[in-house]
Amino acid sequence: MKITFKNRWLVIVGGILIQLCLGIIYAWSVFTIPLTKALEEGGKGFTASQSAWIFSVGLFTFSVFMIVSGRLMKRRFPNKILTAIGGFLLGLGYILAGYSGGSFLGLLLTVGVLGGAGIGLAYAVPLKIGISWYPDKVGLVSGLAVAGFGFGATFWIKAAGAWFGGGLLQNFSIFDLPGLESTFVLYGIILIVLVILGATVMKLPPDDYVPDGWNPKTDALDPEFESIDVHSSEMLRTPQFRLLFSMFLLSAFAGLMVIYCIKLFGIDALSAKSAAAASVTAGTAMAVYAILNGLGRIMYGRLSDALGRKKTLRIMLLSQAIMMAAFFWLGQSELGLIVGAGIIGLNFGGNFALFAAATAVYFGKKNIGENYGWVFLAYGFAGIFGPLLAGAVKDTGSATGIDFWLIPFMAAAAACLLAMVLTFFLHIPGHKKA
Repeated sequence: MKITFKNRWLVIVGGILIQLCLGIIYAWSVFTIPLTKALEEGGKGFTASQSAWIFSVGLFTFSVFMIVSGRLMKRRFPNKILTAIGGFLLGLGYILAGYSGGSFLGLLLTVGVLGGAGIGLAYAVPLKIGISWYPDKVGLVSGLAVAGFGFGATFWIKAAGAWFGGGLLQNFSIFDLPGLESTFVLYGIILIVLVILGATVMKLPPDDYVPDGWNPKTDALDPEFESIDVHSSEMLRTPQFRLLFSMFLLSAFAGLMVIYCIKLFGIDALSAKSAAAASVTAGTAMAVYAILNGLGRIMYGRLSDALGRKKTLRIMLLSQAIMMAAFFWLGQSELGLIVGAGIIGLNFGGNFALFAAATAVYFGKKNIGENYGWVFLAYGFAGIFGPLLAGAVKDTGSATGIDFWLIPFMAAAAACLLAMVLTFFLHIPGHKKA
């Protein structure tokens, strides 16, 4: 299919479809309940920390393979094929997870390593191609290109645990496998098909492409954007990279911790209700988090086109710090849990538009795949620290109260506040023009 200025929106549609699938990693919380429930009932199951390890390894592998993907794109590896390989590995990971026998090592290697690698290979392709077709709307397109990642979790969460009269986990069987394993297999098949479909429109514009009626020297919020071309080896030595990396690490630590523990915390915080009713409310909070996570990517991306990256980062991080500090108390009511989760998801989603756009603006769009991969590595480290802190606190927490949940939420609030302070040291570096 030939992509032109008139139908360049197709790359955004294809990118969103791809990201809807890659966002399945954010649905992991819905699987933590059946995985840990058996152990709580005296049977064979996982601890909260073991479940967190699978999620954390998936996130870290995802971030590492973003760098691999960026280097392949830099060497002009075909974008369509790279995306398709990523989708195949992701889907294969879930299919094999269905035949892992529910073992910790099996899920760690299939969902964590193989699935994470697939996400990492495919993730940056829609981002680079979207920015290349829309240099006039860097922030908005950065948000749209990854918005599906947040929205996608809603579908995977609700399909597994709420829709179809109780969810696939309870009511679905394929190839004579139990509900959990059957859900993994079905999800794997769907992932492969949809990512490959989205990959068909992943094509870069011509090298001399400029949108009709747009002049980068007079119309761009960041006039130097089109002339900057910084390679990763140079970028890694700049203070701007270190600041972006540190800010992303601190902010992502907070958001990923909540993604992992929101259902565990919700069930504990709403303990006055029945376990089933608390689980439903917590599941709704997870879905609202996912929806607003996607909207936050678009909203903050668009806002950054108007206010600039630094001011928008400051707004997002301060808002997140306040909400993290209040969430322990808000989450002890049904409405508070859902609203608080939504606001945290909205702010967390902004990270993926703002840090991607900042990387493109500060270091150029030509090497955005590899450069953003290095910045995104901060997300991988955050994916270890955040969920594991929540899992460890849950495993060692008091059986008669929920005050132990204050520890991770206050740590997250402090991290976001520190990241906000770092924005005052951030400025566009002086680069040699391409």
